[in-house]
Amino acid sequence: QVRLVESGGGSVQPGGSLRLSCAAPGSIFSTADMGWYRQAPGKRRDLVAVSISGGEKNYADSVKGRFTISRDNAKNTVYLQMNSLKPEDTAVYYCNANGIGTDPVSAQAYDYDYWGRGTQVTVSS
Repeated sequence: QVRLVESGGGSVQPGGSLRLSCAAPGSIFSTADMGWYRQAPGKRRDLVAVSISGGEKNYADSVKGRFTISRDNAKNTVYLQMNSLKPEDTAVYYCNANGIGTDPVSAQAYDYDYWGRGTQVTVSS
């Protein structure tokens, strides 16, 4: 089972900024749809932003204009730049990789949906 590795969470005051990073295996990164989700206590896990392998990017309405997702294919890393943070952005943020891979031995295609352990983001004065 592949586990993605997130970093960059922390505590910040309202209006501040944080950048999250997520490293994924090089074998899947260039063709994976890479996304960030978040889950606040007592709430469901929701999509924040996704970077489609073909280049399209989509954002939740609540973060449009404040958050930016980007990917560095050379480093197999996806980033989430979060600006103008609000208390309601407080949550555990999870990285996700979703796509179709090819087994290197059998050459069989397989669906994958990998997650990180999550990183806490707290916005509070």
